[in-house]
Amino acid sequence: MDARDQELKKELAATIQVRKDLGEEYESALVDSFMEKIDQRLDSHVERRVRRELAQHQTSFARAGRQVAPGPGPGPGGGGGGGRFAARYGMAGFSLVFAIPLSAIGAANAGLAGLLVTWTGIVGVNVAQSVGAFVAERNLDRRRHPKDDDAWED
Repeated sequence: MDARDQELKKELAATIQVRKDLGEEYESALVDSFMEKIDQRLDSHVERRVRRELAQHQTSFARAGRQVAPGPGPGPGGGGGGGRFAARYGMAGFSLVFAIPLSAIGAANAGLAGLLVTWTGIVGVNVAQSVGAFVAERNLDRRRHPKDDDAWED
């Protein structure tokens, strides 16, 4: 058990003692107070874990971006285009983040027509980016693995 567990045990013992001293009328307030402390502890634990995982992912993506000759297969830095993950999905995430205020502006100024024009533009930008990424990946694959028609002949 670490020091934080001991601290939590002491707080629980203190809460139980206060409940015995004050009686049942303060029980819900004491339980709420103790639960709030547990929530704060869980939140800080989850936050630390998320930060650690995020740092690990950022490190792996940074390392994958520095590879000169990526290995085969999908994934970060792989030949399946995973090294271009940020380029592919970054634009989609970016456009969705801006879709909220743009939708509000379009709907407020022009009603349903403004909302439709806004979303048509958002979809159009994402389709154009996806098609461009597909064409670029196909051209890259062709450069990596050119077809050699004479290879099958004797």
